[in-house]
Amino acid sequence: MTNTFDPNFCFPVKDLENDWIKLTPFNPAIHGDWYWENTKDHPEIYKYLPFGHFESKEEVIGPIFEQRIVPDRAFVVFAAYDKVFESNPTPAGIIGLLDASPVNLSVEIGFVVAFPRYQRTHLTSNMVGLLLQYCLELPENGGLGLRRVQWLANAQNEASIKTALRMGFQHEGVKRWERIVPAAVGKPNTVEKLPREGDPRRTGLGRHTAVLGLCWDDWEDGTREKVGELMRPR
Repeated sequence: MTNTFDPNFCFPVKDLENDWIKLTPFNPAIHGDWYWENTKDHPEIYKYLPFGHFESKEEVIGPIFEQRIVPDRAFVVFAAYDKVFESNPTPAGIIGLLDASPVNLSVEIGFVVAFPRYQRTHLTSNMVGLLLQYCLELPENGGLGLRRVQWLANAQNEASIKTALRMGFQHEGVKRWERIVPAAVGKPNTVEKLPREGDPRRTGLGRHTAVLGLCWDDWEDGTREKVGELMRPR
């Protein structure tokens, strides 16, 4: 990876910024070290994510970022910098756009990680808010003009679901047995049953996934203003 980094995303990518945070495309060569340094001692970050925890920087930067995210044109991750707590922008977390579809004008917000210092602060509201503005505003207003933004969460992850609802997403249902997650220490099994005998991936835990959505008409019917208010640090 070099500093002439191409995020390889199917939609145009640019830095997103307001008075409180800045989002810039995650370049493993630049941001890999600080991501590892801020997460290596906090395995709880991965409790509800379908991957991790990792034992080394190489485990996460290579397989997750360089081999999975960068080659996938439907996926981009942003590095988040805080502009409130320090005089200079400070690494604070990451957030991603997943399963982007130019055909259907839709995308998912995910890969949301706030470093421990920035949890329960202005960070998550602003990370999500900047992406919502960028996704749902029309191109003439600097956005992509998408019709739908989706949020998927482990059905047991009440904090994630609460965040999405607070940011204007609507709960649309639960997809049962939606994905397999590794049987790692600390990973909850959100399906009461274990996989049946003979399952090709019997050691993988099952996950029920809550589905939430925010669409262009929700955005223009008051959610834009609601999100703008939530983005202001209290």
